[in-house]
Amino acid sequence: MLQRRHFLTLALTAMAAPVLAQVPATGSMTKAEQRQVLRTLADTLEANFVFPEIGARYAAMLREKADTDAYTALTDPTAFGDRVTADLQAVSSDGHLRLAPATLFQNRTPRPQPADMPASTKPSGPPGLEETKMIGDIAYLRFNGFLGDAKMVAAARGFLLDNAGTARAVIIDARPHRGGGLDEMDAILPLLYAQPATLARMDTRTSAYALGMPDYGSLVTREAPAGIMRQDHTVTPDAAEKRLQSVPVYYLTSRRTASAAEHLALAFKRTRRATLIGEKTAGAGHFGGVQDIGDRFAAFIPVGRTYNPDDGWSWEGQGVTPDIATHADEALTVALDLAARAGAHPVPPEAR
Repeated sequence: MLQRRHFLTLALTAMAAPVLAQVPATGSMTKAEQRQVLRTLADTLEANFVFPEIGARYAAMLREKADTDAYTALTDPTAFGDRVTADLQAVSSDGHLRLAPATLFQNRTPRPQPADMPASTKPSGPPGLEETKMIGDIAYLRFNGFLGDAKMVAAARGFLLDNAGTARAVIIDARPHRGGGLDEMDAILPLLYAQPATLARMDTRTSAYALGMPDYGSLVTREAPAGIMRQDHTVTPDAAEKRLQSVPVYYLTSRRTASAAEHLALAFKRTRRATLIGEKTAGAGHFGGVQDIGDRFAAFIPVGRTYNPDDGWSWEGQGVTPDIATHADEALTVALDLAARAGAHPVPPEAR
């Protein structure tokens, strides 16, 4: 059963924490276990993958592999998961789809990243909200994920409320951001928008939605084709605190910025509420959750997609292009300079 969970490295809307099997990731696999995993994964993708026709193609490949014992030589669970994932991606690339030992999902083990990844894209604080601070009269928030933790959500909103009277600009740093849910957005965006707005549209397979998806008050249901739950992510301005609704907002991105962070990038760009600065984002636009596959495996199953309701454009496999392209490590400097030109006090280099 698909259940909800927020994942730092994987999901936009993630379905909550499943009780994953407590079987060690080590230990040789048998042909019987391989067949069971492949056939269970095939059934799951066919029933719930965001695009039914692609889900059917995944399933056909997996069943053929099971019938021919194609992975007999891969008795190590991690190697087996990596190979199956690669073969799925060869059928159709998806920024989230992954099979791995369940322990890797439990431990939130990230996928390997290139050694030359810019320093600004690497997490430098606790999971979720890494840092809040005033840089002169500019409110700065840095996230490596939207994890939905109530204390962190409150801290992000509280920081903006505490500094609403003095901040002349807001910078949201999503350069190390790998994904999560909508809670943080729903907490801070009402402080930044002066008018109600539709941020993005989300289509979910009804077969997966019926199994339990997060209940966000910011999602408005729309008419949709059969088999699809369609919802618009919206923002309603905060009626009590309006001082930040007119200040400039800058959103920092990198090639590592993924999933929920890309959702926010699209929302800002579509509504023109923030200036995007940095690099084109990672291109992981399908959301979903983790499901048990067999006794010791799990898979992230993408069950929906987020896109621009104006033209249907999605960033999956493409990424969101910044308004101002620059190396990720230079994005903060560019944002501070732009904020100064817009009315914030200049920040000397030693204070940045």
